[in-house]
Amino acid sequence: MGVRFEELDWRPTPLGDLSLRRRREPTLGTDVYEIKLGDDFLMSSLFTEAEIQLARLGLAALDQDGLDVAVGGLGLGYTARSVLEDERVRSLVVIDALPEVIEWHERGLLPLGPGLTADARCRLVHGDFFALTATPAGLDPANPGRRFHAILVDIDHAPDHVLHPGHAAFYQPDGLRRLAGHLHPGGVFALWSNDPPSDEFTGALGQVFGAWEAHVVTFPNHLQGRPATNTVYVARFA
Repeated sequence: MGVRFEELDWRPTPLGDLSLRRRREPTLGTDVYEIKLGDDFLMSSLFTEAEIQLARLGLAALDQDGLDVAVGGLGLGYTARSVLEDERVRSLVVIDALPEVIEWHERGLLPLGPGLTADARCRLVHGDFFALTATPAGLDPANPGRRFHAILVDIDHAPDHVLHPGHAAFYQPDGLRRLAGHLHPGGVFALWSNDPPSDEFTGALGQVFGAWEAHVVTFPNHLQGRPATNTVYVARFA
């Protein structure tokens, strides 16, 4: 049996106080891992279906082998693990602005950390995903100018509910064009959102990408006793 509540680590960061917690969820009989930034819940292992579907839906839009994938946002690692479960994936770069989160995985404080760090295809990179997309050097500091077959992003709550004001420009047409410049022709951009599909954001996608879809992902919310939904946007670069 797990402990009822335990703070595994706490760090001050430029974005606010960052904490990793583990608590026992009695209704499910399981341990739940949570990452908080200040009063904001960034991630909970209680709700991971949409993070998993971000990888599955994004990669399902590709029909080739030897895939090079970049993920913006490490979190608890569910998107990264789902990417690595696809046998077509040749390499994965996961970028996170918080070195503490990367360290938690490397130290094995998070359940998925050992599997991610042991997979030779996977590299965890400390960096500002949004700043990297805005530069010609791109998303892989070790290989400037590298392009990817898929770029999957799970950082902000939604395109219009960002963790930092500096992220907002990424979700506009010019920001999406810069992102698309780091994709191979026919490559896929996929984005997780906590909110329902946004007409404003899908309009921006339509200005940049040849085709897009907004998938509503439904999963049980055990705390509220009813289903909950997230959105996964998938867009293909012509």
